[in-house]
Amino acid sequence: MIELTRDVVIVGAGAAGTTAANELKKAGLSVVVLEARDRVGGRLWTDVVDGAMLEIGGQWVSPDQDALKETLAELGLETYSRYREGDSVYIGEDGELTRFTGEIFPVAPETEKEIVRLIEVLDGLVAQIDPDKPWEHPDAEALDRISFQAWLEDQTEDQEARDNIALFIAGAMLTKPAYAFSALQALLMAASAGSFSHLVDADFILDERVVGGLQQVPLLLAERLGDDVVLGQPVTEVHWGDDGVRVVTDNGLQVRARFVILAHAPILYPWIEFQPALPRLKQQMHQHISMGFVIKVHAVYDRPFWREQGLSGTAFSPYEISHEAYDNTNHGDERGTLVGFVSDRNADDLFRVSAEERKERILESLSHYYGPEAKNPLVYFESDWGAEEWTRGAYAASFDLGGLARYGADLRTPVGPIHFACSDMAGAGYQHVDGAIRMGRLVAASIVEAAHR
Repeated sequence: MIELTRDVVIVGAGAAGTTAANELKKAGLSVVVLEARDRVGGRLWTDVVDGAMLEIGGQWVSPDQDALKETLAELGLETYSRYREGDSVYIGEDGELTRFTGEIFPVAPETEKEIVRLIEVLDGLVAQIDPDKPWEHPDAEALDRISFQAWLEDQTEDQEARDNIALFIAGAMLTKPAYAFSALQALLMAASAGSFSHLVDADFILDERVVGGLQQVPLLLAERLGDDVVLGQPVTEVHWGDDGVRVVTDNGLQVRARFVILAHAPILYPWIEFQPALPRLKQQMHQHISMGFVIKVHAVYDRPFWREQGLSGTAFSPYEISHEAYDNTNHGDERGTLVGFVSDRNADDLFRVSAEERKERILESLSHYYGPEAKNPLVYFESDWGAEEWTRGAYAASFDLGGLARYGADLRTPVGPIHFACSDMAGAGYQHVDGAIRMGRLVAASIVEAAHR
């Protein structure tokens, strides 16, 4: 067994882990980053599939993501705007396609009025929520005991209004059915982006992309760490006490350190044997957190044919298999790329059929937005993060009913020398790269302070 000694060992080489490692090194502490995969990046992954560059994981940058924007600027990475010229399309409950511009979907006047009212109600509630401490809201426990679906049913009898409001949190963000998470969890999701209105506005939440792919953030951060990033090292044991930690991997590496940072999705904690065991409260908390489920679909064509129809490529429908889709054409690429998303129950259903039938159904859904030409891409690829051994879902983890108010305050609390950092436990930037960077900075600052004490 190979043994290393460091001040801090970091488990996971995603944006949170590589950010924390760099911050710690700047403060004069020695580090090593252990990554289970054979690559750096975690849920950021840019790859070439059949000759097409695809961002298999996270990819977008929003105007309010200050931590990410600062990092992009510091790394010298360029961004470009998502293509959005022309009309968006919406398919309603009746199956009719309507072209539109703006943020509000083209629905019946009475439904539009309800959607606008619900957005205002949610914005009002979100304004009262501290994304770093949602459990401190005066009505936190009550909001956490009711599902988002039930909360919407209490607010309006308009089914299409409910379906569209739910879409922005359930299908598009938490990737779980609206009955599976609480109203408080929904408010946290919106508060993490600044407002519910921001989630409704695709031009805000999906504003820019990085030239060459967002995975460059952790890749460039890892380059600065050099040999202090070790790939192919799944951590299986964490022994901890007052004198520090001993971390053991599945491939014969052992690290002794003063502190350890678990910089990966919390649903993976059970894959690690802790000696002694984590406190009972932490163990209980982890049983109330689960990942969402979404298939990210990439379809590459010889040209962006939808633009010839005057379409932006932006498409929505709570009634389609692919509930949203966008023009995802790469910077400077003559070919056209569409990206679509299939989440929660729809994703469940599609994994009950063959890969061929799944592809056929998804492309059929895209053709409802863009026409029959959408059925014949040159390259087709499905990002299935549920099959990723070291992720097990997407986009992020969230609490079940009642879990956020019950356990949220302890989510980021260290256990002795063990610290926790990933986008799943961020406030601002929750489940985004921005949140991962914020958490990496936060936990590094906490360790630097503890080390100096």
